[in-house]
Amino acid sequence: MAIKERVGLVVSDKMQKTVVVAVENRAPHVRYGKIVVKTRRYKVHDEENACKVGDRVRIQETRPLSKTKRWQVTEVLTK
Repeated sequence: MAIKERVGLVVSDKMQKTVVVAVENRAPHVRYGKIVVKTRRYKVHDEENACKVGDRVRIQETRPLSKTKRWQVTEVLTK
C-alpha cells in the first residue's frame, strides 16, 4: 500500500505539537476547462514545534493520533 504524501503551506501554529496545513489542488473544471483551485486543510502532528506560519512542508498519512489528526510532518521544504 502506497503512503499518501502531500505538500502544503502552514496556515496556523497556535496549538502545541500541531500545525494546520493547507493543501491546494488545481484541476480543470470538467465542463468549462478553467483551472479551479480547491483547498483542503489538514491538522498535522509536528513533534518538535519546528514549523511556523508560511513554511512549505511535506506531510504524510499516519495512524490516528487524535480525533482530527491523521497526518505528520516529514520535512520542512522552505522556511
